[in-house]
Amino acid sequence: MIIGKIVKSNSHVDYAGRIYDRLETPAPPKPADYCFGQFVKIKAYDQEVVGAIYNSQLINPEYGNFGPRLSTPPELNAVFSPDYMNEQGVLIGILLLGWKEGDQNIHRIPRYVLPVDAEIETMTDDEVLDFHTDSNGKLQLHYFSHVMTHAGQFATQLLLVIVEQLGRLTSPENRATLGVLQNALVWQNTMEQMR
Repeated sequence: MIIGKIVKSNSHVDYAGRIYDRLETPAPPKPADYCFGQFVKIKAYDQEVVGAIYNSQLINPEYGNFGPRLSTPPELNAVFSPDYMNEQGVLIGILLLGWKEGDQNIHRIPRYVLPVDAEIETMTDDEVLDFHTDSNGKLQLHYFSHVMTHAGQFATQLLLVIVEQLGRLTSPENRATLGVLQNALVWQNTMEQMR
């Protein structure tokens, strides 16, 4: 499902997307479609870049604007500004994790810059599992250190959410590996909170 578009970048791996609203699509995405840890894909050039939602911000330029109004907002939109764009909205932070190139899943920093207005699409469970599995069916999380470095205060929580998602999708053998990783992340999170 297409949920929004790229509007800016904070770095080569950290992008902001704007979630589509009712003025941009007849069926706007629901909050569950752009929740924390949701895997997304963005088509850029000849690649499909994969990322995870790790942050969000609400935009409301009207906050604090308490002056008198001659018309209600719906009247303003329909009568005075038929091309009005809703300035309230939701921005999501996307951390790029890698890309798909043909049948290959590459867990590294993508070399290309994503274009503005590139559409953001949610990934299905099958696509998420495929991105995290090598040709032998083994689980791969080569972006682990990348997330720890670039997701800031959300790094540990993001990895915990990713591990939980993969635990639901993968084989029992891979679940055991994920269990060890999850315990280490829980311990690290506990130690960070004690500081």
